[in-house]
Amino acid sequence: MTFLTLVVTAAHVFAAAVWFGAMAYSLAVVQPRVERVLGGRAEELLVILGSGARWKVVGLIGVLAASGVGLVLLAPGDGALWWASVVASAVALVAATAVFCVVSWRMWPARVFALPGELPAHRRRFRLVAWTMLTLTGAATAFGVLAHVSR
Repeated sequence: MTFLTLVVTAAHVFAAAVWFGAMAYSLAVVQPRVERVLGGRAEELLVILGSGARWKVVGLIGVLAASGVGLVLLAPGDGALWWASVVASAVALVAATAVFCVVSWRMWPARVFALPGELPAHRRRFRLVAWTMLTLTGAATAFGVLAHVSR
C-alpha cells in the first residue's frame, strides 16, 4: 500500500466513522435524553443542536465520495465480488445523500416553522428517516469493508 493510498483510506474511514457515529450518538443518546429531561421544551434545544450541521455533513459526503473514487483508482480490485461491493457501497452512499437532502432542504424547514401541535408528527418522521440514513451509511461502510477484504 502506498502512502497516498493510506492517506486516502484514512480520510475515507474517518469521514464514514464521523458521519455514522454522529448520527448514532444523536439518535441513541442525545435526542432521547433531551426529550426525557426537557419534555415539551426539548424542541428549542434540538433545533439549536441541529443548526449549522447541514454543511458539515455535505463536507463529509464530499470527502466520502472523493476518497471512494480515489480508492477505486489507487487500489482497484478485479473480481466480481469487489465490483459488486464497490457499486453497492456507492449506491448506499447516494441513497443516504438523497435522504439527507430531503431532510435538510424540505423536512428541516417544515419542522422549524411547525406549529406546536405538529411537532410530535415531525419528530416521528425525523426519527424514522434518521434510522434510514443510519442504516444506509452503515450499509455503505459494510460494503466498503467487503470490497477491501475481497481485493
